[in-house]
Amino acid sequence: MNSKRVALITGGNRGIGKEIARQLAQKGLHVIIGCRSKEKGRQAVFELRLEGLELEVQVVDLQDPGSIDAIVDRIRQEHGRLDVLINNAGIILDRGVSVLDVEEDVMKETLETNFFGALRMIQAVVPLMKERGYGRIVNMSSGLGSFEVMQGLLGLKGSSSAYRISKTMLNALTVLVDQEAAAYGIQTNAVCPGRVRTDMGGSDAPHSVAEGADTAVWLATAGEDGPSGGYFRERRAIAW
Repeated sequence: MNSKRVALITGGNRGIGKEIARQLAQKGLHVIIGCRSKEKGRQAVFELRLEGLELEVQVVDLQDPGSIDAIVDRIRQEHGRLDVLINNAGIILDRGVSVLDVEEDVMKETLETNFFGALRMIQAVVPLMKERGYGRIVNMSSGLGSFEVMQGLLGLKGSSSAYRISKTMLNALTVLVDQEAAAYGIQTNAVCPGRVRTDMGGSDAPHSVAEGADTAVWLATAGEDGPSGGYFRERRAIAW
């Protein structure tokens, strides 16, 4: 059984997720990278282990409830605990597509990963966190899902609506989980990392991957007096 705190990061094999894995491992946590491709996960772990960090990879498909149950069972058996969940895995399939034109299948697939995947993960890990009276859940959201931002971004109008709606739903999930789980020592927050230089954010994005990961790591390692039920960018609360 693991005496270190254990963190699971979905989609942790690349981009912001991989950087979150790096920073958490640097802080002494045992990090589990969860992803669909075992080979891609192994490559990420290999690269990070070269830096002297302690990580492992576990395969999980967020669209398969059985796969989620299996990874949580393995974590329980192998580590006896899970202290941190970073819901980082996400897809965008309708970049630039109007809400009036987005296909229903695209909307459903986006919600399956970005919302239902996070919901399934939370439902699966909260019982394990409750046993220790400690947990940190960080949902990687986006400012594009903020009502305040949506009302102000007239240039974008209804574009990328599946992605944006999925993040709005993830924000709502953050608040509702906090209301249920805070009494058990579980802090639940959402993060807008800003536009980051990743495959999704583009090479011209203003923020580095390290900057994009910082707020999530801050929340994942917050003390008992840390925030819960909030939405943050650059370690500052922002409007839903």
